[in-house]
Amino acid sequence: MVWLKNFGVVKLFSDAVKRPSSPLYKLLPSNEQTASFDKKAFTEQHDRHWQIEQYHRAIKQVCNIERFQVRSKGAIKNHLFAAICGFVQLQKLSFAAVINNCYSLQRNLFKDVIASFIGTLMPNMTHLNPEFQRVVNA
Repeated sequence: MVWLKNFGVVKLFSDAVKRPSSPLYKLLPSNEQTASFDKKAFTEQHDRHWQIEQYHRAIKQVCNIERFQVRSKGAIKNHLFAAICGFVQLQKLSFAAVINNCYSLQRNLFKDVIASFIGTLMPNMTHLNPEFQRVVNA
């Protein structure tokens, strides 16, 4: 526990494995609560915080909650609702062990579709293949 000038008493925790150089701190409303707050309680609270961070990362990167091309209030609400429903569905699949994580699903989602599209398109596009002409000196 340390006292910071013009701030008050804080309790510092250090996790030598995850962050050896940066201490983590916790501020509680009273000195008694700060004194009784131990490493186990801090670890539990930190784990809850990390789950919230993982939720925000997944809903932004995988469900694309921030990327929409609409401006009306109803359409924005629909997009947000659909993104949250998508996240819930991904969590269901993850808990049922159908997928390892939502990021691997996103990476592998369209590989087969793209491969089949290229396979059907390329035989008909032979005119796009380069044909080299001999250079003629004039």
